[in-house]
Amino acid sequence: MKRKREMEGKSEIRSAIEELSMLVKAQPATAGDINLDAAPIPTKLFLHVCTLILQVLDKIGPTMAVLRQDIHQNIQRLENLCESDPTKYLNLIEILKKEESEGNARKGSSCSKALLWLTRSMDFMVALLQKLVKDPGQNMEQAVEESYNITLKPRHGWISSAAFKVALKLVPDNKTFISLLMAKDQNCDNLKEEMLTLITLLVPFLEQIHSVMRHYRLDRLKSS
Repeated sequence: MKRKREMEGKSEIRSAIEELSMLVKAQPATAGDINLDAAPIPTKLFLHVCTLILQVLDKIGPTMAVLRQDIHQNIQRLENLCESDPTKYLNLIEILKKEESEGNARKGSSCSKALLWLTRSMDFMVALLQKLVKDPGQNMEQAVEESYNITLKPRHGWISSAAFKVALKLVPDNKTFISLLMAKDQNCDNLKEEMLTLITLLVPFLEQIHSVMRHYRLDRLKSS
């Protein structure tokens, strides 16, 4: 499942847009409470988007090392279960149903918790992209810290929060980060448009997953 970028020079943001666009076309529109049977969450697509987000975090540098490791381990956990029975676990909701019925959903090594933390990590990336779209010249250290404070920090323990605070000083400057995000054929305006498109596609996708998390009473779990 470890899929590489298929075309040389394609940015992670552009690849994520393509993946999410396919999901939007395939899924029926939903309103109000989510219908777990009518709105599946494709496991492989979700994990591929997470992998692309992981590659974006890599560009922020050592500051994201702890978060990056956490994302990688959670992706691996879900991949391993999915590969054990690809047909059965085609839909992430089936994984949640399985662990809920077994009473394992809230245990530290569960795939349910892996899904929860992957979703929260993508919340962080959305918050960061939103800040950069609103103010492309914003100080990166400030943007990263503020994004962390409103997404991951409320659910992190003091050890993770302290480690993040120390590593924050290693964030690259704004110009360097933006240049790393751009594909070879892009300029700043093109990148801004793609970031907006990704945010537009990713936010409702994450809201769908958070709705599922609330249904299974997993949304308030914190790290130890």
